[in-house]
Amino acid sequence: MAEHHEIDEDAPIFAIAAAAELSRMHPQTLRQYDRLGLVVPARTQGGSRRYSLRHVAQLREVARMSAEGMSLPAIMRILELENRVRELHDRVADLEERMRTEIERRPGARVFAAGSTGSVVTLRSGTRVRRATEVVVWRPRQQLPPTTTDDD
Repeated sequence: MAEHHEIDEDAPIFAIAAAAELSRMHPQTLRQYDRLGLVVPARTQGGSRRYSLRHVAQLREVARMSAEGMSLPAIMRILELENRVRELHDRVADLEERMRTEIERRPGARVFAAGSTGSVVTLRSGTRVRRATEVVVWRPRQQLPPTTTDDD
């Protein structure tokens, strides 16, 4: 069975000449966008720019928006917001995975109840509760709903 490897879109692999060719721009334009903070590549230890696949996609998007008459400050704001959305999406996915792991790690369903003194007590699933003294107030879901994205 073949192993599936995901492509790391953020891996800094392209030198400026290759990134310029892939984005159909002049290398000087890429340098200018870097100086402006529009599309900022990673740097090697020697200081050479290294662009990722995501950078190339951003450069193509900048060219498209610019051709449609958008100003560079407006384009910069759009890229900032897209980056923030991606960061938040990654954070949500990470938190969901951590929750799934935590739920799977704990055997048996747990139920939280309020004790007669107001304290919160944890009960194992199936435990009989004397209703006069304890009331079930919260039960964690066993499964998280699948995440939806704009790509779906």
